[in-house]
Amino acid sequence: MKNILVTGGTGYIGSHTVVELLQKNYNVIIVDNLSNSKKEVLNRIEQITGEKPIFYKTDIRDKNALSDIFSKHDIDAVIHFAGLKAVGESVEKPIEYYHNNVYGSLILFDVMRKFDVKKIVFSSSSTVYGYSTNYPFKEDEPTSATNPYGRSKLMIEEILKDIYVSDNNWSIILLRYFNPVGAHKSGLIGEDPNGIPNNLFPYVSKVALGTYERLNIFGNDYPTKDGTGIRDYIHVVDLSLGHISALKKLSDTGVHIYNLGTGNGYSVLDIVKAFEKASGKKINYTFTDRRAGDVAISYCDPTKAKKELDWEAKYTLDDMCKDSWNWQTKNPNGYDK
Repeated sequence: MKNILVTGGTGYIGSHTVVELLQKNYNVIIVDNLSNSKKEVLNRIEQITGEKPIFYKTDIRDKNALSDIFSKHDIDAVIHFAGLKAVGESVEKPIEYYHNNVYGSLILFDVMRKFDVKKIVFSSSSTVYGYSTNYPFKEDEPTSATNPYGRSKLMIEEILKDIYVSDNNWSIILLRYFNPVGAHKSGLIGEDPNGIPNNLFPYVSKVALGTYERLNIFGNDYPTKDGTGIRDYIHVVDLSLGHISALKKLSDTGVHIYNLGTGNGYSVLDIVKAFEKASGKKINYTFTDRRAGDVAISYCDPTKAKKELDWEAKYTLDDMCKDSWNWQTKNPNGYDK
């Protein structure tokens, strides 16, 4: 297995995974519509790896364009990242989220079937565990979702399971990410969201940088040690390496589900303190109302991935904060110079 199609490959997690793929001598074909990423990412990937991946500016909802790409390349497997990803925004724009994430995935799977490409690693999410309080979450935990983003991921998981039932030649891996943070140690690639960041780390980075005056913490009345939400944060490079391990598992047919996280839960205030230490800057913050669709606590049991994929997270919270700050200080305006 050599030729890997990566949807959303210029995005945050996608770009880091492309770097790891290239460094392990895979041939990479990226499909991305650049709706939440920059073409400059391709130059940065080349600086790190010495190789620029094949790139198509294409929306996965464009069936004809996608078919043309599959016809030009002998694709062995797909890593599917492409999708809108902000919980809060999904509550405001559910139609856009379902159309992009679910419909786009259906088009991709249909083209894969047409070209007899039946190996896929899907970028799922910890949000599929919904309001469950049975943490740490294990892969056999009943699923639900609290927002359209999470429901879109859960729908795609169910679609892939149904595809396997209809055709047992498919090899499907569902990777349920917890909270990806950090950046490549070079500082050349990192998280660069459009507009005001929806996620904690890029926003905290901007506060430390002085771009924003303070961090708004959504809720301080959760049933946690300090009242703020607890999450399992994972370094994006650890997460990327999880995909490399998953590719090797695609030799087995079936549907395989894995949590990718550290197994540790950190509160928002824990992150603020750790980021202050890494940056040497004071992070001002204000408590505000809870955000729609958020849960109090979310962290995983990553034992299954360690046992079956021979993968485990290596980076510490200090590493995550240090690498995020390194990226931010070297790229105060993201990929826009």
